[in-house]
Formats: sequence, C-alpha cells, structure tokens
Amino acid sequence: MSTDYPQPRSPSKISRATRAVGRKIEEQFSRHGWAFRRLAISHATNVAGDALVALALADTLFFSVPTTEARGNVVAFLLLTLAPFAVIGPLLGSLVHRLPRSHRAGLAVGSLGRVVLVIAMMRAETDLVMLSMVFGILVLSRIYGISRSSILPTALPNPADLVEANARLARLGILAGGAILPIGLGAINLVGNTAALVLAAGVFAWSGIAAMGLRVDLRPAARQPDAEGFRAARSPASRRAVRHARIATAIVRLLNGYLLLLVAFVFRDNEAGIVGFGSLLLAAGAGFGVASLLAQFLARRLREEPMVVAALALEAAAAFISAHVFGVWSAAAVAFFAGLAWGTAKFGYDGLLHASVRPEERGRTFTYSETLFQLAWVVGAVIPVLVRIPATLGLILAGCAALLAQVVLVSALLISMAEPADTDPYGINR
Repeated sequence: MSTDYPQPRSPSKISRATRAVGRKIEEQFSRHGWAFRRLAISHATNVAGDALVALALADTLFFSVPTTEARGNVVAFLLLTLAPFAVIGPLLGSLVHRLPRSHRAGLAVGSLGRVVLVIAMMRAETDLVMLSMVFGILVLSRIYGISRSSILPTALPNPADLVEANARLARLGILAGGAILPIGLGAINLVGNTAALVLAAGVFAWSGIAAMGLRVDLRPAARQPDAEGFRAARSPASRRAVRHARIATAIVRLLNGYLLLLVAFVFRDNEAGIVGFGSLLLAAGAGFGVASLLAQFLARRLREEPMVVAALALEAAAAFISAHVFGVWSAAAVAFFAGLAWGTAKFGYDGLLHASVRPEERGRTFTYSETLFQLAWVVGAVIPVLVRIPATLGLILAGCAALLAQVVLVSALLISMAEPADTDPYGINR
C-alpha cells in the first residue's frame, strides 16, 4: 500500500503578493508601538468616514441641483466648515489644554457622535435639517482633530518621533480615504447617497471603538522633559520666523481652497459628475500623500522655512502651466499639485512649530494655527464660488499671487536672518 501523501500546494504569486502588502500595511500601523497602532486605526477610519460624507454631500448639494443653487449650497457649506474652527475650536482647545485626560473621550465622542448624526442625515427631509446635521458633524470632527493632535505625543514611545508620526498618520489617512472613495462612488451610483452614509456610519463606529481601546500615559510630568532637555539638535527658528511661516502657510492654504473650487466647477461644467469629483478628491489626496513622504526626506536636508517657500513655488508653477493647456486632466493635475503644496507647507510648518514652541504651549498654538488655516481655505474657496472667473484667468491670478507671496516671504526671512534673534529657541524673550 502506498504511503505517499499529496504535497501541499505552494501559495500562488497573487497570494504571496497579497500577504506582502498586508505585512507592509501592518508595519505602517505598528511602527511606533501598540498605542500608536490603535490611534492610527482610529484616525484612518475617521478619514474614510469623512470622505464618504463628503461624497454624499457633493452629490446632494453640488451635482444634483442647478448651478446657481449649487453655488448657494457651497457658500452655506463653507460657512458651516468655518464655524467650528473660528468659534468653537478655540474654546475646545482651551478645554483640552486644561483637561488632558479628556483626550481619549474626545476621540470616542467625536467618532461615535458622528454615527448618530450620519444616521439622522439619512432621515433629513429638508436642506435646513441636513445642514444642521452637517454642522454637528463638523463640530465633532473638530473635537476629534484636537483630541488626536493632543494625545499623539503620549501614544509614542519616543516623543521626538512626533513629526515622523504625524506624517505617517497623514499617509495612513490618505490611503484609507483613497481606498474607500471607489467603494463610496460605486455605492452612490448603484444605490444612492444612503448607501454612502451607511458605510460612513460603520467606519465612524470602527473609529470610535478603536479610540476607546487606546491606553496611554496621560501624566505630563512623566512624558515631558524640561526645556533644556527638549532642545532640538539644531537651533530652532525664532518667533519671527514662526510668524512668517504661519502667514505663508495660510496663503498656501488659501490658494489651495481657491484652486480646488475653481477646478471643481470646471468638472461640473464638463458634466463629469460625482465620479469626476471623486477623482478630484483622489488627486488632491494623492498630492498630500506624496508630500508626507517628501517631508521626511526634505526635513533631513533643509530647514522648514524653505519647505514653505517650495510649496508656494509648486502652486505657482502648477497654475501657470495648467493655464496654457487647461482641461479635465490638467484640472486633476492642479488638484494634485495643490494637495502636494499644502502638504509640503503644512509638514514644514508643523516641524517648525515642534522645534520652536514649548511642549506645554503646542496645543494652544496648534489650535490657533489650524483656525487661521481653515479661515484662509474658506476665503480662498469662496472667491470662485461667488465670482464667476474663467478657468484660464483664474489660474493665472493664482500663479501671480503665489509668486508675490513667495517673494514677500523670502524677503521677510532674509530680514529676520540679518537681525539679531530676540528670542531663545522656544520664543521666550531674552
């Protein structure tokens, strides 16, 4: 009697490739330990939920109504996005600063609260009710963002890895958003907006559950070294340089909002529909994801200020080139480079903030900066909504504005370098 047994089949190339990709993704989530892994899962699913809500709102408020009504809807939505930053954001920032143990609760409430509001949106019968739900979602998203930024340093084994961890979180969020967008677009085309909102409720619930399982050390004294021990290896910039970089980053954000809404109406006029809008979001997200990779490479070779200057140069070049060969594909390229420029400027400014501001003051400074950046984005986005600007002219104006801002920023930085520093590395008067 034969005793030979069949040999087990070797895994196929597709199976091996799938496992390799799975290991790479798991490595991205687990690079900074278990606490960071939980936070990264919560953040990635949070971004995915926001992307699904954005698709559903775009189909309802932008593509399913006449152009005039769409412009009014976009203005109302932009004003709603500003309110949580300009009014509620500073109050939340102060509250989180005084109650550090509220960080994890803020993550859970920000995610699970949006589950309830997204479900309520499905039953909204009027635009007023739906916009009220949107406002609540934006407020909870702001609570989540402040809590995530505040808890991240405590989720890292080494607080010095903060800048790299921020970039990693950004990449994971972009990957999650990019993965969920095709699913959301397919669900909207096959079933309708309700399907996208059901998916959004599910991923927000996942985000909240991951946040509730987060365990970190919230004792500041055990996590924060003294001022001397926290100095960066190189000399951080002075308060003037931080102020200049903040203004320049806000200009990049303003142009980012302006360009995205300008090309969004081009997509609408070309009847690209919700699929075209989804590709626009993917292009902008891809640009931001590339910036998160470049930021680590540039940070090892450049100071942060040149990164902000480079972001303005990127937006100027993209606007001028696209103005000459404008079309649907060049509009997507504009969205990509707008995302790349915003990511480059944002990561450069965050690195400068990390190097120049005392740890205990970072939360408040971060809230102020994010409020300014969101205000700039809304101002930029409102311009092409309220004023009908031909695409070519609008791109040329954006390029000129970026070049002018670049010249002013470089001049201000040169003047700051020529003057004696009036601050220590943490911005405190000598």
